[in-house]
Amino acid sequence: MNAQWQAWFECKGGVFDAHGLHFDTPENEIARLNGPAVASPLAAFRLVKVSGDDALTFLQGQFSSDVREVSAAKAQYSSYSTAKGRMLASMLIWNYQSDYYLMVSADIAEAFVRRLSMFILRSQVKVTLVDDTWSLLGLAGDANSEWLNTHFESLPAAAGDVVAGQGRVLIRLRSGALLLAESGDPAVLEALPPQLWVGSAVWSLFDIRAGVAWIRAATQDMFVPQMANMDRIGAISFRKGCYPGQEIVARTEYLGKVKRRLYRVEIAANVDDGDALYIPSMGEQVIGNVVNAVCIAEGKSECLVVVQEAGWSESIHLRSINGPQLTALNLSYSDSDE
Repeated sequence: MNAQWQAWFECKGGVFDAHGLHFDTPENEIARLNGPAVASPLAAFRLVKVSGDDALTFLQGQFSSDVREVSAAKAQYSSYSTAKGRMLASMLIWNYQSDYYLMVSADIAEAFVRRLSMFILRSQVKVTLVDDTWSLLGLAGDANSEWLNTHFESLPAAAGDVVAGQGRVLIRLRSGALLLAESGDPAVLEALPPQLWVGSAVWSLFDIRAGVAWIRAATQDMFVPQMANMDRIGAISFRKGCYPGQEIVARTEYLGKVKRRLYRVEIAANVDDGDALYIPSMGEQVIGNVVNAVCIAEGKSECLVVVQEAGWSESIHLRSINGPQLTALNLSYSDSDE
């Protein structure tokens, strides 16, 4: 996070710890989600810029989505995998002033940049972290619209739409809106009422409820993109050319071998990303893992999990066959969405 923004949040009572940034207890912050609007500094993410004459060609050969569809007016989700088709990162991509920007989980950002840079070779491409020049803010709720209208001539109407102006970029998401401020000037924050602020962990609930999974360090190299429903949020193109893992991703799609899928659940326990899941009929064999989890009350979490579809009809348990049982919740999109 930009140092100016971090200092501003600390002055306003924000606390940075192992769980990110928060302003109050999880219960009190979650209660604000039922209000007219919330705002959250996205401390759990970092921003990567990819620039240069060959940037589009380079990214098209690395990611699962068709990056040619990204423009100044359109963003998209994507993923980055090993040659075996297992995801090392998921991301949101957009274009601003001819450069590509990738939002990735903060705990994998530096390794992600290093790995991408290994494959540049003679291409005219530069990959850099730009936390010092941009700051990320999540916004949700209609009450933010009046404030946004003072900074943008128009607002993005549909998920993936992008508008930009005055050193700021606004992207409509499935889970709300993403505002990026160049230079990290805290003045953009002063007009937002203090009662709107929620921590970065609580903001993750919007993505969980929208069915948008984020790969973090604990879940790298675990999932083929379809397991995390990347195909259902537009993060996979089955018509583009080669990229790492493309053969596995295509075979999984066309042979109908997606045996694990993403589900939204509630668990009466504190949960960590990557935690193993079990069903009694399979004994000690792991049948899935937690992808993302947020504590919504003491000893209670809301999560996205990847689980074998064949085992979904059984009782699924956390960490052992005797562990806390998962309770199924609805996702915001159907099986037919892609």
